[in-house]
Amino acid sequence: MAPTYDCADPQGRTEGLAAAARAVRSGRLVVLPTDTVYGLGCDAFSGSAVRSLLAAKKRGPDMPVPVLVGSWSTIDGLVLGVPRAARNLIEAFWPGGLSLVLPHAPSLAWDLGSTKGTVMLRMPLHPVALELLRDVGPMAVSSANISGSPPPSTMSGAVRQLGDSVGVYLDGGDSGLPVASTVVDLTGEDPLVLRQGAVSVQQVREVLGREVLTA
Repeated sequence: MAPTYDCADPQGRTEGLAAAARAVRSGRLVVLPTDTVYGLGCDAFSGSAVRSLLAAKKRGPDMPVPVLVGSWSTIDGLVLGVPRAARNLIEAFWPGGLSLVLPHAPSLAWDLGSTKGTVMLRMPLHPVALELLRDVGPMAVSSANISGSPPPSTMSGAVRQLGDSVGVYLDGGDSGLPVASTVVDLTGEDPLVLRQGAVSVQQVREVLGREVLTA
């Protein structure tokens, strides 16, 4: 069984974050707490690690893996350009429950699935996740569940589904009622809310000061 670290304990958190960082850098998978549900993550720039992530979830590349970042400025090196709408939404809702879809920088050597030249980015509002991200850099992170099963709000729920396919488990306690992030696609002429979640459509409209489409 993969090691589990209690991040409520200072020593457990320190040891767990160090072990998780080693795992990510060596191409292995980690389970980490976020502000929505538990996530299954790996190095965003390792194609083999992303393929392992998809295999653990029993999911194909037709559903691309989102990328979590540890700071606002990280996205400047990941996308083709950061439009004013994206900056405004980042300043209003990051870290937090808002994911942005933007054209990714064509120079990046990553394979997140069938992205069609885009990437979904989010900065989570969770201290453990942020500390790991700031150490290892951008991570490909999906919910820590088998595809088609409920995403877990506890580490034990993630263990039951993923077992030994994960190298390190970081236990951040119960994340509470699972609430997905709101997903806003900024690749078109008009902002498009692909999924309604933690941030309301009205909140997005108020920040952008314009009409927002919904899928």
